[in-house]
Amino acid sequence: MFGISTYCLNHEPLPAALERLAPITDCVEVMDEGLHYLDDAEPLESYSFLYFIHAPARGINIASVLEPIRRASVEVLTQTFSIAAEVGADVVIHPGYYAWLQDRERATERFRRSLDELKAAADDLSVTFFVENMANWDYFFLRSPEDLPLIDGIGLALDVGHAHLNGCLDAFLAHPAIHFHLHDNDGTEDSHDPIGAGTIDFVPVMDAVRRSGVIPIIEVGSFDGVITSMAALEEIGAARAEE
Repeated sequence: MFGISTYCLNHEPLPAALERLAPITDCVEVMDEGLHYLDDAEPLESYSFLYFIHAPARGINIASVLEPIRRASVEVLTQTFSIAAEVGADVVIHPGYYAWLQDRERATERFRRSLDELKAAADDLSVTFFVENMANWDYFFLRSPEDLPLIDGIGLALDVGHAHLNGCLDAFLAHPAIHFHLHDNDGTEDSHDPIGAGTIDFVPVMDAVRRSGVIPIIEVGSFDGVITSMAALEEIGAARAEE
């Protein structure tokens, strides 16, 4: 079974996106941005999906050295946790960034403070959250496994495409992950291509997914790409079963 991110239909209103995904999956990750931003849980309650929520990321920074921005970012994510609690969803968050290399040490402290606050909020709401590794964007935390100690005690959401862009997918696969984002690229751009359209070897990826026992999320940029990706992954699974 594969979960599908609503990212593939981000140009459509969320209810329309959920309606299109219903015939092909029982598991959906809501990209909580843009047209799919969640003010409340109401749009999700009309369906019986197993939900995940990808919390807002583009307008926030939980590692900000500017304390009002850091606090507001934690508040936004805590609101996402509240909505997730209503539908029994786990939540994926981004780790944040520092604007200047000289700020890394201070940003690391702020990042850890934010994670402590988020862990307390998640515990209060009985919600589980994961931290996603980042693409090849300057100054973001968690671009490589070297930063994994920063999220000690919190699950890793392994974004396979992001790890490939940083040249460390194999290194990340050596670490346990409890959530997976699957998409392809050519190693130069975070293009969220369909599986098989880029240069990622998905055989070891799917071996890691099977070892984890979790439902992976296909996070590609188009609905047609989702269908293509499902077929490619099923073919990999069938080939491995014959070995």
